[in-house]
Amino acid sequence: MHFISFVIVSYCKKLHNIAENSKKMLKEERLDYILKKLKEDQKVLQTELSNDLQVSEDTVRRDLEVLAQNGLLIKVRGGAIPHSPHPYSFKDRIGLHEDDKRTIAGKALSFLHDGQTVIMDGGTSTYTLVKMFPPNLRLTVITNSVPIAMQLIEHPTVEVVLTGGRVFKSSQITSGLDTIRMFERVRADICFLGICSLHPDAGVTNIDLGESELKYAMVQAGSRVIALATSDKMGTAEAFKVCDLTELDTIITDRLEPELIAPYQQLGIKVI
Repeated sequence: MHFISFVIVSYCKKLHNIAENSKKMLKEERLDYILKKLKEDQKVLQTELSNDLQVSEDTVRRDLEVLAQNGLLIKVRGGAIPHSPHPYSFKDRIGLHEDDKRTIAGKALSFLHDGQTVIMDGGTSTYTLVKMFPPNLRLTVITNSVPIAMQLIEHPTVEVVLTGGRVFKSSQITSGLDTIRMFERVRADICFLGICSLHPDAGVTNIDLGESELKYAMVQAGSRVIALATSDKMGTAEAFKVCDLTELDTIITDRLEPELIAPYQQLGIKVI
């Protein structure tokens, strides 16, 4: 009898282990499916995933949490969206999508006129724009970007105001409370905002909390806010919110496919 009981217990344990392994494989398959669908659709919804995978929404929610904790997506209400694909370092970003950034900068030049006061944040798209300034353009540029300030030192008719604060070597910007307070005392004609991530639901987001707060101060200081966003950043999100999309007046991007820009146009934002 003891031998039979031992055999039964061993068999049950074996079945349990098989079930656990199957469950693990199913979970891995679910995670793989979620990532593939996210890449294809640029977003996933819990309700749709629950139907597709034939599991509960609670299970989907836990799967999304696992993927979010591993930095593979950003959770939003009701689903998830992709991370921005770009690195944070200015040095690493400056050589990416150079042609797209020049296309964006060429469009942005049409908004600049003599006598304006303009805010330029520390993005590589704004840096590309500054490099294309005509030699006779008369502006006052307020920026927290060390590379932009250095570029404009050589410009004959542009006044440069470099905001104070701590210099962050990786992003090559000044940041901190002193920088924010300075922008709070500014009222500029235009704020050109380099974009880390832009999404119809999540709004404008950034990878760094401090920089998100600084960008928000810039947005509030601009009478007109123009976002410079390469198309690969549209439909993505990061952890820290800069502002709602309704704070933007215009989005300038390199691609104008209807499916890409329609969600922003529906919010009343001009996309060019």
